[in-house]
Amino acid sequence: MFDFGIIPPAMFVGMVLFMLYGFPVAFSLAAVGLFFGIIGISTGHFSEAFLQALPLRFFGIVSNDLLLAIPFFTFMGAILERCGLAEDLLEGMGKLFGRVPGGLAYAVILVGAVLGAITGTVAASVITMGVISLPIMLRYGYSPRLATGVIAASGTITQVIPPSLVLVVLADQLGKSVGDMYLGAIGPSILQVAIFMAYILILSIVKPSSVPPLPKEVRGDFSWALLLRVLAGMVPSIVLIFLVLGTIFMGLATPTEAGALGVVGAMALAAMHRRLTWPLMQEAMRSTMHITSMVVMILIGSTCFSLVFQGMDGSRWIEHMLSGIPGGPVGFLIFVNIFIFVLAFFLDFFEIAFIVIPMLAPVASALGIDLIWFGVLICVNMQTSFMHPPFGFALFYLRSIADRNVKTSDIYMGALPWVGMQLILVAIVIFWPQSVTYWLDKGPKVDPNSIKIEVPGFGGNGLSLPPLGAPGGASPQLPGLTLPPMNGLPGQPPAPAKPASPATDLSQPPQIK
Repeated sequence: MFDFGIIPPAMFVGMVLFMLYGFPVAFSLAAVGLFFGIIGISTGHFSEAFLQALPLRFFGIVSNDLLLAIPFFTFMGAILERCGLAEDLLEGMGKLFGRVPGGLAYAVILVGAVLGAITGTVAASVITMGVISLPIMLRYGYSPRLATGVIAASGTITQVIPPSLVLVVLADQLGKSVGDMYLGAIGPSILQVAIFMAYILILSIVKPSSVPPLPKEVRGDFSWALLLRVLAGMVPSIVLIFLVLGTIFMGLATPTEAGALGVVGAMALAAMHRRLTWPLMQEAMRSTMHITSMVVMILIGSTCFSLVFQGMDGSRWIEHMLSGIPGGPVGFLIFVNIFIFVLAFFLDFFEIAFIVIPMLAPVASALGIDLIWFGVLICVNMQTSFMHPPFGFALFYLRSIADRNVKTSDIYMGALPWVGMQLILVAIVIFWPQSVTYWLDKGPKVDPNSIKIEVPGFGGNGLSLPPLGAPGGASPQLPGLTLPPMNGLPGQPPAPAKPASPATDLSQPPQIK
């Protein structure tokens, strides 16, 4: 515990106490880091030269192009939340699936996945889905617990489905490509949607009265016109998904550039629905400013803390403690996910990403764990931070827009089965890493030990150069230039002849076998 001194554990305990007290996270981290930095300097355990790197680190944060994707995706989600796209999708899919038991729940899950792929923010999905679908589900016989649970869960899928803000932050903290993180999240995203829909299917078989179909007078008759209407509502979403994700996967744009394209696409969709107004833009910009400022301040505070913590050998202390967990990499992953699941009761996902992940990533790398797999696994786990009572933000969003007749206890109890399904996905990703790594482009496999480099002139009798003279041994005669003979200078006896080395054409590149 104290193999690396008492200061690293004391820093960790101090950080926890500040957060439990309720002081703002960004200022708590900075205060703890600077306080223990002063103690370390006065006791000789920490060099003040480390603190000279703080201004450079601050500049690196505000000049990080990758983090520009956060305000872009946030702004895009804030616009799409109010542009009318979700209403069209829910209305069409609700009528399309409404004839089967659980049809409304299927529609909510699928529309939540689509919104997750074009907004990247949980708040936009949960609030939009709750306002539109919760009254309809309650009106036609769904229990409050099931209705609120499926809406909150469908909104938290946004955490895993690209272009998730969580994946952008984790890629930055792990030093990995955002595009690879997005590719790795494809498999878990599909699995999560499948698990949710399988739960509704089981409910519709075991207890069909809890998920009744829509009355015929509401859903109407199935027709090709209805199907075409649903497809027409999907086309703008597909175009926007391509602008954001397709350009990243095809290498046409960076995540920041794709975020800017997404903002343009979201504004175009809002204009198509005649909702692109100045009040909408002001509200979207205000929301984006708040979230971006919060992220930057937390990053600055966590930089102060991590700089002092690492200078005190805190990273070695963490690695020493966690590398001895029984079970090897699997045991480490199980422990880390339980730890993060508990932290998510009290901390936001930004705080977990900026505080905890930099401590855990070196240990995961030392154990040979693929960091893309590790990052996607943590992202899947942090879904639960929005769902489990009493501090799940998705539950808060739902409470703010739900009718007063819906009890808060129903919202909390309704979330529990969906938290369990999210934990099932965590277990699947731990024990089936191919669900993440299958989608990654590994590139050609080359064994470095099999590479042999042959450089011309370094074989046989040592270094030899081809003759500079003309064919036949005569020196070339150029106007105004006479080269001395290669066998010695004028007036000196010629050097003794040496065995001729095999001539090599230096105009050819080296051969790699």
